[in-house]
Amino acid sequence: MSSSCSQEKSHGLPWVHRRTDRPGRYAVLGVGNELLGDDGAGILVARGLSQIFAWSPEVLILEAGLAPENCTGQVRRFRPDWILLVDAANWGGKAGEILWADGQDPTGWSGSTHTLPLSMVAAFLSAELGCMVKIAGIQPACLDFGAPVSKEVEHAVEVLVEALAKELRHASQTK
Repeated sequence: MSSSCSQEKSHGLPWVHRRTDRPGRYAVLGVGNELLGDDGAGILVARGLSQIFAWSPEVLILEAGLAPENCTGQVRRFRPDWILLVDAANWGGKAGEILWADGQDPTGWSGSTHTLPLSMVAAFLSAELGCMVKIAGIQPACLDFGAPVSKEVEHAVEVLVEALAKELRHASQTK
């Protein structure tokens, strides 16, 4: 594990914060492939948050699928202060554990089954927008074609959606 990565509980996410006195703008991109079991974790997080923030002008939730780089135009137009990329990540932890990585450090997240490594997408967005970019990786149990999402990853998705919803509600309110 790189020094830029750390394991944290999904409660009290201190890195969700504002840069200005205006309400913050936050983007969450769910990355993954639902056909590969637990690889759909990022998509499930995005869906859960979409239900909560469907009409929020301060929060953008996108199902980025296999190619998050295809969403960069929409993210740039939104101009967020903070971006989170969520994906399944096989980093050797226990199924359902969450690894937090700093998106500004391209060495913090190298492996990817997607078109571009998330570290490259994160570095581009950070440089382009000057905002904080983080990556949350959920350790999968099974990535087999056609497999259902494991109970461990399903639980991690629920915990992450709940924690992010709480933090984003608080952070996107006017000071």
